[in-house]
Amino acid sequence: MKKSSKIKRKLRNRKKLKDVSVNRFRVSVSKSLNNLSAQIIDDKQKKTLVSASSIEKEIKSKKVKKMEKSNLIGEILAKRAKEKNISEVYFDRGAHKYHGRIKVFAETLRKNGLKF
Repeated sequence: MKKSSKIKRKLRNRKKLKDVSVNRFRVSVSKSLNNLSAQIIDDKQKKTLVSASSIEKEIKSKKVKKMEKSNLIGEILAKRAKEKNISEVYFDRGAHKYHGRIKVFAETLRKNGLKF
């Protein structure tokens, strides 16, 4: 029962975002207990343009706390997006609240030049 309500919340959130944001790429965030990963997705072509994750070697080798990991991932994703000339996106938090690691990640993206 809990799983289905989480999926419903994710789809409800995504539907509202798609109505509002046209001609922009989507920043999708997925979070587990220890890791955080994010992708910039082109929904028209259904392709991932840029991604960053805490499982990558450069982040995994550093012993940092979860909040600092989300900060690092935000910086890396923003840098990779700038290389691909992506500046305007919309933020899809999925089924997660805009709180804690998700909030730190989003604020880091904004600070590093992505507009949403």
